[in-house]
Amino acid sequence: MRHIKQWIGAATAVLVLAQTSWADDENWLTRLPQALTNADFRPIDPTEAALGQLLFYDPILSGNREVACATCHHPAFGTSDGLSLGLGDGGIGLGPERQANPENMPEQRVPRNSQALWNLGALDYRSLFHDGRVEFDETRPSGMRTPLDEDMMQGFASMLSAQTMFPVLSPDEMAGHYSENEIAQAVRLGILTGEGGAWDRIAQRVAAIPVYRDNFEQVYPEIGAGRALAFTDISNAIAAFIEFEFRSDTSPFDAYLRGISELPADAERGMVLFYGAAGCADCHSGPFQTDHGYYAMGAPQIGPGKGARFETHARDEGRFRVTGDLADLYAFRTPALRNVALTAPYGHAGATADLADFLASHIDGSAIATYERAQAVLPVLPVDDWRILNESEETAAILGASERNSGVMITTEDLGALIAFLNSLTDGAAVAGRLGVPEAVPSGLTVPNP
Repeated sequence: MRHIKQWIGAATAVLVLAQTSWADDENWLTRLPQALTNADFRPIDPTEAALGQLLFYDPILSGNREVACATCHHPAFGTSDGLSLGLGDGGIGLGPERQANPENMPEQRVPRNSQALWNLGALDYRSLFHDGRVEFDETRPSGMRTPLDEDMMQGFASMLSAQTMFPVLSPDEMAGHYSENEIAQAVRLGILTGEGGAWDRIAQRVAAIPVYRDNFEQVYPEIGAGRALAFTDISNAIAAFIEFEFRSDTSPFDAYLRGISELPADAERGMVLFYGAAGCADCHSGPFQTDHGYYAMGAPQIGPGKGARFETHARDEGRFRVTGDLADLYAFRTPALRNVALTAPYGHAGATADLADFLASHIDGSAIATYERAQAVLPVLPVDDWRILNESEETAAILGASERNSGVMITTEDLGALIAFLNSLTDGAAVAGRLGVPEAVPSGLTVPNP
């Protein structure tokens, strides 16, 4: 909705907007995406995906053997975790019920909201993470830009596989803290690649489990021929599972695009608004309702922020930390909207728990000014979550960078129609899963499940 200014016109149009229908735009049909087909996705080997399923749900990949990928990306919570800011290492439980373990207290929350995993393997995706710090870049020898640049390992089957390499290195997410285990110690020393590096140590753990070793030899014959199991093999298998399990293209909206069925009247009206006069599709375009761009939208900032470990501020400066371009200050990727009704809380910091509230404040530009802190879903932790919101200079900087237009009014009826359309993006078959949650994993560790 970045370009709301384009269809408001003069200030008097704000009043008109509240009194007339947004559905007067006759060009909305031209903005509808084409229906998705198999050509929009990589082909996946089901055997590789089945191996990735076990690894995705196995805490063996975390330093203290307590956190799996699924801990923060569980299908029960829309492939996110139901929290504003998650608790990785040192947390107990799952979803909104997750709490800090008093015997292994987390040092801090994960600094950004856990992103959903729907369709991340689609060919349309060119970058990942809220700030796009993993992205295709043909100027790089590896074809990708990552935070490790030339120190990154080789052997990734996809960008999604490269993304999977990073949570296992984060002390707050999966690695644990420096004195707790050998993975965390390697991270602390900056030994990530090569023999004895953090990734190598995790791969050795997995290779030591006979069931995993046999499965990897079956999926990747070169391992059976004598090549050592590498972490890239693990990340490739996990990526294959995510691509297979969380492909979402059979929602009511997809059925509409394929001419199979109509949408309910309120959802159809919301679709006309979304792709028409409301301007949502200016940024939420394409088959996954994202242009993959980066915009400063003034969403409330809570939690520890995203600075380097030696920095003491609580800012999250978004894309700027990747590019160094001042024009990217406080800019974040346009989120995809598939299954968005299931992925609360919303915003890069997950500050807003209710979709209608987030949408209304997103449209009228009032997010920080009207924000109610009770909306945050934050397990009790002895940290200051409100440093940025308590500092007028910090909030002013966020608002100063914002590309949103304040003062736009929205009727309750129009808001309801937009929500109905967003609900039509929920894909029951994808949510139910193709492989599902395994009852057990080869390590014998506990599978995260509500």
